[in-house]
Amino acid sequence: MKKLILGITLLIGMASCSSTQSVLKNTDDAAPNLKLSTNNTFVITEFSTDKKYGYDKEYPINIFYNSTKNETINQGRFLNALAGPKGEKITYTKLESCCPFPTKRSELGAGFLDVYKLEWQGQKNPVILYLNIYEKGILMVPVGLTLKQNE
Repeated sequence: MKKLILGITLLIGMASCSSTQSVLKNTDDAAPNLKLSTNNTFVITEFSTDKKYGYDKEYPINIFYNSTKNETINQGRFLNALAGPKGEKITYTKLESCCPFPTKRSELGAGFLDVYKLEWQGQKNPVILYLNIYEKGILMVPVGLTLKQNE
């Protein structure tokens, strides 16, 4: 019953909001499947040169991996692989879910982006990233960040 009410609410919201049409620009169903490292983070080998990647809701970081049943595990697998620009340890906080879009990978037929704030010591302004657990894409390190070194 709870899912039905949520589904109806979501459909009404989508029907009344023009921004619910898929505006995601960087999804790629042909992207290779994500792999896990021995420390349970995603293996990331590419660095984005696009300043919009992850920082713009139309270019979210697509972290679909096997299942979306656990809604937070994939965000942690991605964010825990990152470091600040000089290798600083980052902390992150989920701010909100936003920006509904249609997807075939959700029981409700719609997904949301998760908005995270990243911080590290010596940082002037926090970094805000948009993550998408519903769609596939090439996984990369966003501009201005680096990969955490194995400990």
